Amino acid sequence: MSIKKYQAKRKFNKTTEPRGKISQKNLSRFVIQEHHARNLHYDFRLEMPASKDSKEIVLKSWAVPKGVPEKKGIKRLAVQVEDHPIDYINFSGTIPEGEYGAGRVKIWDKGKYKIITGTLKDGSIKFSLHGKKVTGEYVLVRLKKSPHFKDGVGINNWLIFKT
Repeated sequence: MSIKKYQAKRKFNKTTEPRGKISQKNLSRFVIQEHHARNLHYDFRLEMPASKDSKEIVLKSWAVPKGVPEKKGIKRLAVQVEDHPIDYINFSGTIPEGEYGAGRVKIWDKGKYKIITGTLKDGSIKFSLHGKKVTGEYVLVRLKKSPHFKDGVGINNWLIFKT
């Protein structure tokens, strides 16, 4: 994915969200944003290349309805959404009514992360988070597509949990 999907969903003359520049420097940062949209959820974002061979660095992003777990033994649904531009790592503000993702966004936690094993392409990644609220080792694992889902629904479902 690239940030083109992100840009296509937004009207930058109406929203204060960053348009997004292409970055080529990965600083291994993460952010968790509390997003008061239609339903409260948390957006979990990892700074990494857009794809395996890409020089474009983006924020790989997941909507986590109940938030990233702070304790071991709790598994949470994480729905992968479009890549976001690096500038979004510092975004706090209100997305206007009628716009994609309308609602208040604030930074809940941020810091650095380090990959321990795996890749997103393989569908499983273990990493350590070093934030103010969230620290420790975590796993993101993609759920297999269920035959009950139609038209790609559910293909972006992952679980996130602390190990």
